[in-house]
Amino acid sequence: MSKWYQIFPKYPWLSIYAWIVFCIFPFFFIFRSTTPLEIVIGLALTLLFFIAYRSSFSTKGWLLYLSVALQISISVWMTYLYGYIYFSIFLSFLIGNIKRRFSFFVIYSIHLVATIVAVIIGFFTQTELFLSHMPFLIICLIGVILLPFNTYTRNQREALEDQLEEAQIKISQYIIIEERERIARDLHDTLGQKLSLIGLKSDLAGRLIEKNPQAAKIEILDINQTARSVLKEVRELVTNMRGTKLEDELFRINQILKAAQIECTVTGTPKLVNTPLLVENVLSMCLKEAVNNVVKHSRASTCSISIKQSAKETLLKVYDNGQGMGEKVNWSKGHGLRGMKERLEFVNGTLDIHSKNGTTLNIRVPNVIQQPSQEE
Repeated sequence: MSKWYQIFPKYPWLSIYAWIVFCIFPFFFIFRSTTPLEIVIGLALTLLFFIAYRSSFSTKGWLLYLSVALQISISVWMTYLYGYIYFSIFLSFLIGNIKRRFSFFVIYSIHLVATIVAVIIGFFTQTELFLSHMPFLIICLIGVILLPFNTYTRNQREALEDQLEEAQIKISQYIIIEERERIARDLHDTLGQKLSLIGLKSDLAGRLIEKNPQAAKIEILDINQTARSVLKEVRELVTNMRGTKLEDELFRINQILKAAQIECTVTGTPKLVNTPLLVENVLSMCLKEAVNNVVKHSRASTCSISIKQSAKETLLKVYDNGQGMGEKVNWSKGHGLRGMKERLEFVNGTLDIHSKNGTTLNIRVPNVIQQPSQEE
């Protein structure tokens, strides 16, 4: 169940003020009664309903189902005695927060049938009252039908998003571990043999330096060449570690989109030609951030990635058919856009966004990085 401070849901079509009105309304219906006994009963039922409703968000198992059954009974009696049906809206949201699928459908069906029966009875017992607020009554019935499913599916989607984010964190951790093991293997293969060779030649040069200085000098020259060779290989190894290939990144994001049930299409070739590794690494990082935004924020069902390379630049286009980002993009916060823009500026790249019928990101990077001349 949701936490206690989430018992008033946030919906674009129903604000917190509407829920406050629903809390005040029962007293208006109760005090229309003519006898003090009816007023006392109505106040007692209202208090009991809110106590049971509050406790439902902190109970589990049979206590939860007992609490919901009590609330449904109170809602039916309030409809029958006072014509107040709007407790069913509170119940609709509560039922939508039930996680077990079977329990959700059973309680949803019971609540829907009970509400419809209460409305039918109310039309016979308090016809004039029910006819006077017929539009609100219809809205309430629509809410009873749709609100539980809306809340249930939203909670399921949020749970899946949390699982996806947790899976991404674990995948990142596994990738780091795998990369560390690869670096260890590469360093061992690169340095181990030649450092052993340097050690052996140093021992040999030490023994020859008095007996045969010329041979010792040759060994020392070999040590020098071997050390330079090791230094060169280490530099190449470090350079290769700094970048992420676009082809490898496409493979990973395709798995992420598939896990998020978003259809992915890729056009163009991910194998870039005459593109510096640093530029390709920036492209990979921007693509990763763009796809993360699609998964977390867009609510899209499809995502297409296009790669076009010309003689001067590479264009990476990411499109999703989601809810868009509005007419004006806020670069100062959210969605990692600022970070993407800063990375691209570092390699003289650009980023422009179009948010119409979804969102399109056009990421452009030059094939050659322009660097200022360095002073000798």
